[in-house]
Amino acid sequence: MVALRKAGAYSKMYARPYTRVSKKKNKNFIKTNPQKKIVKFTMGNVKIIQDKKFDTVLRVKNDEKITIQVRDSAIESARQSVIRNLEAKIPGQFYFEIKISPHHILRENKMLTGAGSDRMQTGMQKSFGKTIGRAALVRPGHDIFVITTSGDKNTRIIRENLSSIKAKFPCKIKISTEKIVR
Repeated sequence: MVALRKAGAYSKMYARPYTRVSKKKNKNFIKTNPQKKIVKFTMGNVKIIQDKKFDTVLRVKNDEKITIQVRDSAIESARQSVIRNLEAKIPGQFYFEIKISPHHILRENKMLTGAGSDRMQTGMQKSFGKTIGRAALVRPGHDIFVITTSGDKNTRIIRENLSSIKAKFPCKIKISTEKIVR
């Protein structure tokens, strides 16, 4: 497996949303459509939402002033980290939802580096690139994750876990807490 390029190559640059996948093969620019790496978008105890037995909503938001590209591998990594810790500490006392979906297709025009590589490359000839993954385009202030729970102890545990995943995202994130009054 080939190593991923660093997120800085894609995350904070302007990106026109590219999602075209046609049923007719000759109308596709991209011949292969990479799979999403996100396994689940909703986890936890669904009865908390259905029975309205929650009093706190925690939101993880994009805190940048520009639209950011977040790779599906970063979203999945953060999801696994949060769920693993919350299931160990407060099993069944939360509902977790991912609010973004990676539709944007990332491309790379692979170039060789090293001695003698200038004689092997094609440069900008046919430089559209091959697919290397997917990303979600996240607008400023848009929710990435939403977690609902009840109780101050659970809220404190969830905030600690969410603050530990800040390094997994290519942008600044803001964790906001809302109390629901009924």
